[in-house]
Amino acid sequence: MKLTIFFSTVLITVTGMFGCADSTKAVLESENQVKLRSMQSRRFETNDKEKALRVAMATLQDLGFVIDKADLTLGSISGTKLDRYAVRITTTIRPYGEEQIIVRANAQYDTKAIEVPEPYQQFFAAYEKAMFLTAHNVD
Repeated sequence: MKLTIFFSTVLITVTGMFGCADSTKAVLESENQVKLRSMQSRRFETNDKEKALRVAMATLQDLGFVIDKADLTLGSISGTKLDRYAVRITTTIRPYGEEQIIVRANAQYDTKAIEVPEPYQQFFAAYEKAMFLTAHNVD
């Protein structure tokens, strides 16, 4: 009887420990996804989706990407850069409220998401400059 209680207690303890590990892992993965999404997304003060899409295409081309697909209806652009390695980027543009849009860039090396901030910072720095110049009619 005491042996059964002991094994039951051990089983409950071990199950609880693994359950906590799984939930802790899920929380950490969720936090990583939030960090990644914040690196990948920026909000802009315009509701002109077509202009934002054209600027994103030009920005990707300026950064050395070849445009594979562009769809105004979906607000999506995909491009590939071949420079000692293959990087694929997909940019989506969607409305945010009445007067803003959200631009999200999702970059991959092979099939793995790029999780370091530098490529996203580089894209958004160039994109912000291009949006500014376009808004002020500077060629």
